[in-house]
Amino acid sequence: MKKILTLLFVSVLGGIMTLSAYKLFIEKDAKFFVSNADSKPSFITTNSTSSNLLYNNANAPDFTIAAENAVHAVVHVKNTTVNQGGPVTLQDLFYGRSQPRTQIGTGSGVIISPDGYIITNNHVIKSARDISITLNNNKIYSAKLIGTDEKTDIALLKIDADEDLPYTTFGDSDQAKVGEWVLAVGNPFNLTSTVTAGIISAKSRDLSGVNAQSFIQTDAAVNPGNSGGALVNINGDLIGINTAITSQTGSYIGYSFAVPSNIARKVVEDIMEFGDVQTGILGVNILNKNSEYAVENGLNEINGVYVSDIEENSGAAKAGIQNGDIIKKVDNIKISKFSDLSGYLNTKRPNDVVNVTIKRNGKERTIPVTLSKSEIMTVEYLDMQLKNIPKQAKEKYNIDNGVLVVKNENYALYKNAGINQGYVITEINGETVNSVDDIIKLQQKFGDKITKISVINTKGQKESFIFR
Repeated sequence: MKKILTLLFVSVLGGIMTLSAYKLFIEKDAKFFVSNADSKPSFITTNSTSSNLLYNNANAPDFTIAAENAVHAVVHVKNTTVNQGGPVTLQDLFYGRSQPRTQIGTGSGVIISPDGYIITNNHVIKSARDISITLNNNKIYSAKLIGTDEKTDIALLKIDADEDLPYTTFGDSDQAKVGEWVLAVGNPFNLTSTVTAGIISAKSRDLSGVNAQSFIQTDAAVNPGNSGGALVNINGDLIGINTAITSQTGSYIGYSFAVPSNIARKVVEDIMEFGDVQTGILGVNILNKNSEYAVENGLNEINGVYVSDIEENSGAAKAGIQNGDIIKKVDNIKISKFSDLSGYLNTKRPNDVVNVTIKRNGKERTIPVTLSKSEIMTVEYLDMQLKNIPKQAKEKYNIDNGVLVVKNENYALYKNAGINQGYVITEINGETVNSVDDIIKLQQKFGDKITKISVINTKGQKESFIFR
């Protein structure tokens, strides 16, 4: 018991001594603050997520006006086609041929005038028997096909409405900048009046592999049904017609492509004025930077495009452009690849004058060139020189398609098929030939391997030759 009392006494004494020391030496310098439970805590402003969000919202571009204007000018395009079915089967012989089936395809279009002209993609209305247009206010009209251009994938439609229609104005696609905000407006998956946003990812993009295209590339989401719809800037100006996507699934996975508005506008103006597209050419052949010759001679790294040949009697030849010149700029458009050049020239017509800046012998000079008609354009293929057939000649000789043989130095084709100057080549390896553009594509696809060729001889007779 004594031990317990002694231990308790020592503990109490130690506590008294500790408290006395604290009071004597520490408490006089200490200050205590007691917070009232009803007081509001104060906050110090930091770089938090919420404050950044408020800042970004205040400085983000406003798409609402552009979207509001665009959705009223974008329409839903429905085309009706008739599927004749596949080849005759054994079942057809016993039970009779199945009846043709009606199919409906959908896409988008853009009203470009108050009296009802509508621009869309050629592939949206191709082979259509009937075309109907649904406006944003759900009114439905029957559309008339005014004209198409398969090369640029542009078609022009017309509806007759009982009132002026909302429409969008063309912007200058040449002035559009990489990194600029854009909106894609259309009807993906039959979802009408859909707006998506993104930026311009690249310009003068070619998907064909033959430098025949000059698309605006954007990361705005575009899906099936958006084709023919509007690509607009934040002012609501039309800078492109949505046309294609790159995808392994058939749906949007990151990039989409639009025909620049300057090209689309020129195509529809030509269709309205001339009935077809008027193509102005410079008359130069450009060296492929990835070719063996370009790599061996250090021409694959030049800043510009290298002129490898000049078309005889072309505007370039008459203006004095020479083989070996490097084209740096046309008018105010910088040229770094062939699709830059072809894209800009697609906005021009024959007899238009363009200022071509070239580099020759280390010095730059600017030369005015009058563009020529596409009929003078020739290509070399299989040791033959081929050119487009003038429209008047097609009508005179009742020729639907083909290219004219200007010169043939291919002895095998001359000996075995009799193909010579004046013949018209209409088909190669089972694929229809409409123009020298098709020849370029076929050359890329087949090279020099020809298994079949169809021609019209100088007597107007159709012939086909098979090579084994």
